[in-house]
Amino acid sequence: MKKALADLIVTIPYYPREAQRQIHPNLETHRFCVLVTHRQLGKTVCAVNHLLKKALQNTRPHPRYFYLAPFLKQAKMIAWDYLKRYSAPLPGVGVNEAELCLRLPNGARIWVCGADNPDALRGTYADGVVLDEYAQIKPDVFTEIIRPMLLSREGWAVFMGTPKGQNAFFELFNRAQKAAQIEPGVWWVGVFRADESGVIAPHELERLRKETPPNIFRQEYLCDFTASAENILIPIDAVLQACARNYSSAELRFSPKIMGVDPARFGNDRSVIFRRQGLKAFEPLVFRQLDNMALADRVARQIDWFRPDGVFIDAGCGGGVIDRLRQLGFSVTEIPFGGTSSRPSQYANKRAEMWAEMAAWIKEGGALPDSAELKADLCQVCYDFDIAGRMRLEPKEKIKERCGKSPDTADALALTFASPVRPHAREGKSEFACTEYEVV
Repeated sequence: MKKALADLIVTIPYYPREAQRQIHPNLETHRFCVLVTHRQLGKTVCAVNHLLKKALQNTRPHPRYFYLAPFLKQAKMIAWDYLKRYSAPLPGVGVNEAELCLRLPNGARIWVCGADNPDALRGTYADGVVLDEYAQIKPDVFTEIIRPMLLSREGWAVFMGTPKGQNAFFELFNRAQKAAQIEPGVWWVGVFRADESGVIAPHELERLRKETPPNIFRQEYLCDFTASAENILIPIDAVLQACARNYSSAELRFSPKIMGVDPARFGNDRSVIFRRQGLKAFEPLVFRQLDNMALADRVARQIDWFRPDGVFIDAGCGGGVIDRLRQLGFSVTEIPFGGTSSRPSQYANKRAEMWAEMAAWIKEGGALPDSAELKADLCQVCYDFDIAGRMRLEPKEKIKERCGKSPDTADALALTFASPVRPHAREGKSEFACTEYEVV
C-alpha cells in the first residue's frame, strides 16, 4: 500500500488479502462499519492500516485516532506492534511506549487503549475509532464515552470481532443491518466466514472442523452468533422463524387478549408493555425513566384500548403500578417472578415456568414482531437444572452483567404466559384482533 505525504511517496509493507481488499473500500466510504469475521482473517491488520491511512490523509489540525480493545494488555499485544511495524517506513514517526501513542509526520496521533479503563478517554475528541473484539466490550463504553468523542469532528467508528453469543455485539449487528437499509451510505455490515473468505485453505479448514467442537467451530469460523451457548433456552433460529410468521385478524378472532407489564427495576432498565392475542404478539411498548404513576397511566390507556382478557404485572417492582390501576378500577394480576410455579416439580420458580411456556409457544407457531431489542433479549437467557432436577433460568443480575442490560422486553412477553386466560364475550368491532398501529 502506498500513501502520499506532501511530495514524498512511502511504501507501507502491507499486502492485503482478497478479503481485506473487499473490506477497505467499505471502511473508506461509510461512517459506521460493523465487521464480523472468522479467526485469522486479519481484521486487526486491516484496521491498523485503515487507521494509518486516514490519519495520514487528515488535513485538519491535531487529528486524533484510537484503537480500542477490551483490555489494555490485549490491545498492546494485538495492535501496538502492528502500528509500529507498518508506520516504520514513514519519516519522523514518534513512538511513545509509555502512552502507547504514535505521532505521525503530519501531527496526527494514534493511541492504543483498553476498554477496561474507558474513563481515561473522557473529555477528548476523535476523528476515528476502531473497537476490536466488540463482543467483550460493554456497550455503554461506546454510547457514553466514544460516541460523544466523535461529535465535534463527525468522526467514524469501526466495530469488529468474532461472535460470542447473543450479546451487545449481536444486538449491534442486528441494528446495523437495519440501519444499512435506511442509510446505506452511512452504515455498512460485513460478514466474512472461513468457508467463504478463502483465507484458510480448504483442507486446513476441514481439519479444523474435525478437531474443533462443533459449537466452537460454528462460532469462531462460521460467524454463528447462536453457537456458543448450548444452554440457550430460545435459539435464534426459532426466533427468526417466529418473526417471519403472521396471522390475520380473522385467524385471531376468538383467541384471548393478554397484556404483560414489566416495570423498570433500576435507572437504566426499561418499562415494557407487551400485548399478545393467541399466536400473535404485537410490537412492545418500551419506556425509559418512567415513574410508577406515569407507567400506570400508560397501562390504563392500553387496557381501555386493547380490552385484554387478562393483565399480568411483575410484582417485584410493580407494586405502585398495581395499586394505582386497582384504585382506578382495573382488574390486574400481580405475578412474583420468584414465586412458586404451578408445576413446582418441573420449574424452580414462576419465571422459569413462564419462559418455558413462551419458548414452547415460539417453537409451535407463535408470531413475533421484528424487533431487534426483543430478538436480542429472547436469545440471551440461559438455563440449567437445580439439584431437584427442576429447570431454572440464569439470574437477571448475571444477564445484565454479561450483556449490559436486562431482558426487559422478553420478560414482559413472558408475563403473558403467567396463567391460562379465557376470552371474554365481545360485541361489535372489539371482537376482532387489534392492529399494531396504535399511537400511545
